[in-house]
Amino acid sequence: MRNPAVAKAYADISAAVAVLTGVVNEPGSDGLPAEGDPLRVLSEDCLDILTGAAAADAQMAGLKALTAVTYADTAQAATPPEASVQAQEMAVTAEVACALTIGDRAAGSFLAVSHALTNTLPLTLAALQSGTISWQHARVMADEAATLDRAGAAALEAHFLDPDAPGPASGCPAGEMPASRFRHRARTWRERHHTESIEKRHTKGVLDRRVEYVPDQDGMAWLTAYLPGDQAAAIWNRTTAVARGLQGPDEPRTLTQLRADVFAAALLRGGNQDSSGNQGSGDIQGSAGNQGSGDIQGSNGSAEGSNPGQVPPPRAEVLVTVPVFSLLGATEEPAMLDGYGPIPASMARDLVANGADSFYRVLVDPRDGAPLEIGRSSYRLSKAMRQWLRLRDGKCPFPGCSNNSLDNEADHILAWAKGGTTGVSNLGQPCPKHHRLRHTSAWRPTPATKNEPPGWISPSGRRYKSEHQDWEPPHWPHQPRPQEGSKEGSPRGHPDSHPDAARDPGFIHTGLSLGEDGLERFLHAQA
Repeated sequence: MRNPAVAKAYADISAAVAVLTGVVNEPGSDGLPAEGDPLRVLSEDCLDILTGAAAADAQMAGLKALTAVTYADTAQAATPPEASVQAQEMAVTAEVACALTIGDRAAGSFLAVSHALTNTLPLTLAALQSGTISWQHARVMADEAATLDRAGAAALEAHFLDPDAPGPASGCPAGEMPASRFRHRARTWRERHHTESIEKRHTKGVLDRRVEYVPDQDGMAWLTAYLPGDQAAAIWNRTTAVARGLQGPDEPRTLTQLRADVFAAALLRGGNQDSSGNQGSGDIQGSAGNQGSGDIQGSNGSAEGSNPGQVPPPRAEVLVTVPVFSLLGATEEPAMLDGYGPIPASMARDLVANGADSFYRVLVDPRDGAPLEIGRSSYRLSKAMRQWLRLRDGKCPFPGCSNNSLDNEADHILAWAKGGTTGVSNLGQPCPKHHRLRHTSAWRPTPATKNEPPGWISPSGRRYKSEHQDWEPPHWPHQPRPQEGSKEGSPRGHPDSHPDAARDPGFIHTGLSLGEDGLERFLHAQA
């Protein structure tokens, strides 16, 4: 390295890494007197090193991003004016790829994210440089902001990274949840606040629906489908439910294997005949001899195969929360489909009218959009309480788990036998894996509240926050009053027709209210 300051800095970093490695490999090498159980002390040191390493990784990623962009700008400034822009970009990308020993495609992606961070996402870059978010989080922010204008991108990162911004994100901070969960949160915010309505963007997306087939190694292949969210979520929920039904003490297949077998049987059974002319059943049988309902049926109960181009409405159980004005067509605010995220209001209305076997009405607080608590004093939960828990948590509350709520199990935080109640503030809904973890290890949940799921305390005594829903107040329609004429020549519902009307758009009730009129139109449209 030609710059002595750079060389010394990296030498200091190498020396620091050597010290940390010594702490792990040779406990007590730091010269500090050991206090308490040596194994306990070593485990605490290891966790401290892991936490510090994550922050250091993020800081180094921020340094790499800033350095790469500075190099690209410097190289561009030194390039002769007559040089091709495309050739210069290729040269810079190749140089960065060689310096980082990565491929050209990876280097191009790295440079694109780095440019986004330095040019349009200053809060994200600052958080990365301070070590509070990882490079994976920064990539998510750049991806979700890519289709937003500059103001939208600024609002997106301010919502998650600026605690003083109007309406900051609630729950677990962005850097304290895995990047995969942060992607879901950022995507949800983007769908709600995009300048172009989700209806228009969804219409464009539907035109791109497709199935892709990619051969893989060892006689395997990938089959993926790009589908509307309600169809994909229903397919996933149904294959999971059927696969769980096939599990048992004599079933050797894992849930993942069963889910794949159910999916394959459902697609291969429809209308195909074998060489003897018999219809192929495609049903899946467990080792105990129980048949799994691997077929997909339409609303009339017949197997879909006679008209393979007609997609039946999703019939699997789904949990969808729709703002009432959106349900009635007065606004186009996105609804929330459990296990997926925001969906267009038209898709939600179709699910309510035609598709979902289960639709749950939920009373929400009009101030912030959060569901209100449902209580019960007996040990067993009512169906309404289970649905409330699903809405409160959205998924398994264990940090980083993405298991959606339809597959989870209700659990008393303070056991019933020890005086715990069955109120929602004493309930969690961990997935089967983390439910077992809670009862077979020293991991334990922290208290919950009406609006927040329980966090977790590890065997080492460290506390980890749980992600929870980021509720927002529902949107009001632009013209919430009926528009028919009223007496004295003023439009019915005009602010001048009553002194309190301008302050409270729901104050006036003349003839049919907005809800009654919208419901009337909605029901007649389905007839």
